Amino acid sequence: MPSPEEAPAEVEGDEPRRSGLRNPEAAVRGLGAGTLALEAIVLLLAIQPIRIMGGDLSGWGIGVVVALAVVAALVAGSMRRRWAWPAGTGLQVLLLASGLLHWSLAALGLIFGLTWAYATSVRRKILG
Repeated sequence: MPSPEEAPAEVEGDEPRRSGLRNPEAAVRGLGAGTLALEAIVLLLAIQPIRIMGGDLSGWGIGVVVALAVVAALVAGSMRRRWAWPAGTGLQVLLLASGLLHWSLAALGLIFGLTWAYATSVRRKILG
């Protein structure tokens, strides 16, 4: 069995894979979808603790959080589309702006914004 150093760089008819992944596009889509799905779950789970710990999250505020979670889930399911990555970026901006409703939403916006920035940088490195 040839060692990895002796293995051919590319198979005839294929272009070389920079990342070493079989399907780098699918891997990157999975990273983006997983990030957004986790964000949707965390947003829905954050509603009750915010309300219990003295947050003045009204019906409108809860509606905004639920809407952001639904949008995150929809964009996660649409990662094959060209507009999904920019939509995910826009979602992070909206989540950060929802910090006007409660400070903890701004904290979640910052955390998931940094996570999304990391996913975007990984996408850029893998896909070029």
